Amino acid sequence: MSEKPKILLVCDALQNVDGLLAPDAEAYDLVVVSNPLRALAHLGRTQFEGVYVSKDHLREAIEIGKLLQNEQILEGMPDGVVLMDSENTILWANDQVRRWSHAESVEGENFYSAMGSPEILGPDFCPFHTALATGTASSSTLRAGDHHFFQVHAAPVREVGGPPRHLIVTVRDVTREMLQQQKLAAIHQAGMELADLTPEELFQMSVKERIELLKSNILHFTKDLLNFEVVEIRLLDAKTRRLEPLLSVGMEPDAATRVLYAEPQNNGVTGFVAATGKSYLCEDTTEDPLYLRGAKGAKSSLTVPLVLHDDVIGTFNVESPEPRAFSESDLQFLEIFTRDVAVALNTFELLVAEKASAAAQSVEAIHSAVALPVDEILNEAVNLMERYIGHEPAVVEQLQRILRNARDIKQVIQSVGQQMAPVQAHPQALPVEERPRLGGRRILLVDEDNAVRSAGHALLERYGCIVETAPNGSQAVFMVRNMLGEGGYDVVIADIRLPDANGFEFMVKLREILDTDDVPLVLMTGFGYDPAHSLVKARQAGLKAVLYKPFRLDQLLDTVEQILDGAADEK
Repeated sequence: MSEKPKILLVCDALQNVDGLLAPDAEAYDLVVVSNPLRALAHLGRTQFEGVYVSKDHLREAIEIGKLLQNEQILEGMPDGVVLMDSENTILWANDQVRRWSHAESVEGENFYSAMGSPEILGPDFCPFHTALATGTASSSTLRAGDHHFFQVHAAPVREVGGPPRHLIVTVRDVTREMLQQQKLAAIHQAGMELADLTPEELFQMSVKERIELLKSNILHFTKDLLNFEVVEIRLLDAKTRRLEPLLSVGMEPDAATRVLYAEPQNNGVTGFVAATGKSYLCEDTTEDPLYLRGAKGAKSSLTVPLVLHDDVIGTFNVESPEPRAFSESDLQFLEIFTRDVAVALNTFELLVAEKASAAAQSVEAIHSAVALPVDEILNEAVNLMERYIGHEPAVVEQLQRILRNARDIKQVIQSVGQQMAPVQAHPQALPVEERPRLGGRRILLVDEDNAVRSAGHALLERYGCIVETAPNGSQAVFMVRNMLGEGGYDVVIADIRLPDANGFEFMVKLREILDTDDVPLVLMTGFGYDPAHSLVKARQAGLKAVLYKPFRLDQLLDTVEQILDGAADEK
């Protein structure tokens, strides 16, 4: 028995439709829907002999017709387009949605089921409900499986005489963008972990162990995260302009030891990058005149500069046996990673990670163990003096002897170290040079971090400075007041965020003690938020200098000399 021909009628459900096809109504199978959008859902699944639209729904049907009249354009779009009802049922979808759903037809299916029951990542965790409830568009991101991401944008279809009941949803595949964001986040995390050691761990490790740890971390993340197998890192000696090998994996032995200089010509891609500070993508080594043979069989290479505070301190080179193996994304990823590599190298140097003789290391170990405890003795003695000054002269005199003895201990250790001529703790990117203006200068370093105070001793005392430290602003005030009888400190270096004062407040206290607006103060700061605007206020009040963490050794020394030179000019 053959089925009756089907007629689709778009009209109110209660309307009497028997007379529409009289006297042949019995010969047809009549399907009645309440609106044109429902009609579309039926048309997508069933063959009809005809469609009738009542005058009450004609205008709406015309609007829907306009929306889908260029169906071929919608079918060819790279994005998915879905017409959906308030129950998340698909009434119509273009071909892209069917491909993602791996189905010939998705009409009548729940949207989320058709898309593989994806996880909703937000920001709106009910985008379709929100769009219908508010009458405004809403967006969200979906994750289908482990590595497929979609962005959905739901816009309500406005209906005459009532709230919206249907949505037009566009679906865009954002897998590439999301994976790139995840990789960028992973690279950022890896950069922070390159030198992620506590001060205790650092001081327990030998110089060689620190250097090897950093090289191991760099290699690990380069291979596992960036997927580069051939790696070469060279550091720039700023005095000779020579690029000294630091790390080489996969390079030919003669290439790894090849003498290169930071010159744009006759020194390969590495020399060009170091000289210009610009990254270089060599897509085919056989056609590139700059390329010098590195890894065996290499057909392409990518070289980026190691940059710290806008200064090139070295180069980072990777190579591949495939031509055009590296993309612009690889270039972006490597440039981000190398910024963290440069900071990690600098951080290790600031924490005394240098190649030194065994004797120099021994002296430094003794000094590191003694410097901060002696500072604590000085701090405690000065605290007691603040209580007894003007009351107990004998106690004050005894405390002054303790202060002198404690300072003498430090001087003896420093003198022994200088006689043993330790190797200077300079990164290879910085020359070893004499700093005669620093000899005998008294420096007060104020910072809550033990590692910073210890590093201040290690770095400045190599140049003959007499360094004392304090953990907070109040203690520093006592130290400054006590030192007035000895001629005062030549330079005070303080963190902008002390436990008990910000940089500007500390500056005001120093002015009160020294009875002058011209205080020899240097403030140290990172690039974080400064809610009190203390740095701006301090600069407006005549602050001498600012050091941005993490700073290089030469910047620290230059800043101290700047303060000393300014004081000399005023005299």
